[in-house]
This record gives sequence, structure tokens and C-alpha cells, in this order.
Amino acid sequence: MQQTEERRRRYVKERDYFQALYEVVKVVNASLDMTTVLEEIVKSVATTMCVKASSIRLLDSRKKSLIMGAAYGLSKGYIKKGPVLVKESGLDQKALTGQLIWIKNAQTDPDFQYGAGAKTEGIKSVIVVPLKVEKTVIGVLRVYTDKIREFNEQETKFLEAVANLSAMALENARLHQALKTNYDLLVAHKYRLDDN
Repeated sequence: MQQTEERRRRYVKERDYFQALYEVVKVVNASLDMTTVLEEIVKSVATTMCVKASSIRLLDSRKKSLIMGAAYGLSKGYIKKGPVLVKESGLDQKALTGQLIWIKNAQTDPDFQYGAGAKTEGIKSVIVVPLKVEKTVIGVLRVYTDKIREFNEQETKFLEAVANLSAMALENARLHQALKTNYDLLVAHKYRLDDN
């Protein structure tokens, strides 16, 4: 009887992850407005995984810091705590090599740049998943818990899938913007030629 109940719970959770992934795909396909897409992704991740918060940070053009792309469940004070500098964050240095990283307790782990901020915010465990476009890491998806928590294989696969979708959405938006810029330049050039 207990095995049947455990199987039922696992099935329900698998269905929840599948449904959440489906919702993320719909959001990614429905909009090229990156702010909206990223906000919906982090909200979906946090609610599906029943965690305190989630965020997406993007690597700046100089690859020196991670800029907030979207956050859900974090206070404004925590979001504005200061820059996440790659050289000062062992956690992000590892994640930017393409690894999924888990920290048991962000309040005490030396790899977490803002341990005091984590304590004030009530953050315990953190998992960080790289956002990759082909082999290039362009940012990170973070999940924050308010209790020490380990993540099982199903949860990490879900996060990796969401991170990959997020990276694809960002790349598609970048390509769309480049195409739009090129089109606008081409149209402007054509009008100049027509005026002569």
C-alpha cells in the first residue's frame, strides 16, 4: 500500500514538471519580449518546485558580472544587494564552466558571494544551472530554498531543460533584434538610393 502511494506521488510530481515545462515552452514561443519571458520562467520554476525563489542572471558583455534578468520571490533589498562579480563568486565561476552547482547552505558557504545577504533573506540551499547557447554559457538560472534541501535527478533534469529553453529564448530574441536592425538599415539605405 505504501509503495502504491509513493508511486502515485511520484507520478503527480512528474506530471507537474511536464506541465510546467509545457507552460515554459508556450511562454517562450509566445513572445519576443525577453523581460516578460524571463519573468514567467522564474515564476514557473519557483512555483513548480515549491521553493522560496528563482532568478535568471545574464553574463555582461565583458564577462565580469552577472546582471539580473528576472527574479521571483526575492525581496527588492536582496536583488539590489550589490553586483554579482564573477571573480568574487566561486559558485558562479563553477557554473560558468557549464556545471550544475548545488550549495547546501548559502549562509555559510564561502563560494556564495553574499552569505550575509542570504541570511537576512532567509535563503539556505541554492542550485545554479548554466544557460548555454551551444557551448557558450550566457548566464545562470538560480533556485533558492528557505530550508536545506537536496535536489533529485528529476528536479535537476527539469531545471536543465528550463535553462536550455531560457538560453534558446534569449538567443532567438537577440537574433530577432539583429535581423530587425539589419532590415531597418536596409530600408533606410533603399530610401536614400531612391531619393538620388
